[in-house]
Amino acid sequence: MGKLLIVGTVAFDAIESPFGKTDKILGGAGTFIGLAASKFEVDLGLVSVVGDDFPQAYLDILTNKNINIDGVEIVKGGKTFFWSGRYHNDMNTRDTLVTELNTLADFNPKVPDAYADAEIVMLGNLHPGIQLSVIHQMKKRPKLIILDTMNFWMDNSLEELLTVIKEIDVITINDEEARQLTNEYSLVKAAEKIHRMGPKYVVIKKGEHGALLFHDKHIFFAPALPLEEVFDPTGAGDTFAGGFAGYLAATAHISFENMKNAVIHGSNLASFCVEKFGTERMQTVSQQEIEKRLHQFKTLTQFNIELP
Repeated sequence: MGKLLIVGTVAFDAIESPFGKTDKILGGAGTFIGLAASKFEVDLGLVSVVGDDFPQAYLDILTNKNINIDGVEIVKGGKTFFWSGRYHNDMNTRDTLVTELNTLADFNPKVPDAYADAEIVMLGNLHPGIQLSVIHQMKKRPKLIILDTMNFWMDNSLEELLTVIKEIDVITINDEEARQLTNEYSLVKAAEKIHRMGPKYVVIKKGEHGALLFHDKHIFFAPALPLEEVFDPTGAGDTFAGGFAGYLAATAHISFENMKNAVIHGSNLASFCVEKFGTERMQTVSQQEIEKRLHQFKTLTQFNIELP
């Protein structure tokens, strides 16, 4: 069984969309990544921080999915990170209404000894300094380090972000962020520039339009499954990253060909995430449903054509 270490936020979210609104519910990049990765046979550890306002019931959701939370610090008297957002009618754009860093403002991650030898590390979207700290705490260099980041860090901590990008093997960002990071509109040119920054593999997420995988002049595209209804896109990108990392940890095989499969598995799980608010769908989705939808992905992308 492969060992996967995840670092990311465990948080409260409050969401508004054309389909309704929620009060504070379970959210955070680390939560979505962990729930997705838990669908595979992996030894899974999570590093994060919450306040003592975080319900035990939410922690139980994680442990019941066999996610080890020894690395989740609970700050006495502290308040848990909180984000609130409102989605527009197209569900592709949103407004951030509230961001309260709370305990995350002074987060100093501590990797448990049991996971300091993890073969794969998934660095969820956090300050680049936190991500680098985790890398330096590993007993030896992991076989694969995957990094997720966003435009906020490009705007506010670019030098630190570029430092951590040099240390990683895979970066997962969306198309807008890839263009901002490289000043290239063409995603092919953007991926080439990012390769030169350090990562061997570049995954560019395109939301409802799928995802691209780049490696050494090779390109793979995976579509997103067309869905009748999308209730809440929050966490879809993190769910994709969790499925991607979880599959690679479970198969213990790192290659471009296997990463193609990892991209499909990530896209498959992300298609469930958007069907309910927050983490609700990822908590209840069954292995049978996951496998059935994988067959839909195969049907969607497979074709026979006679070539000379």
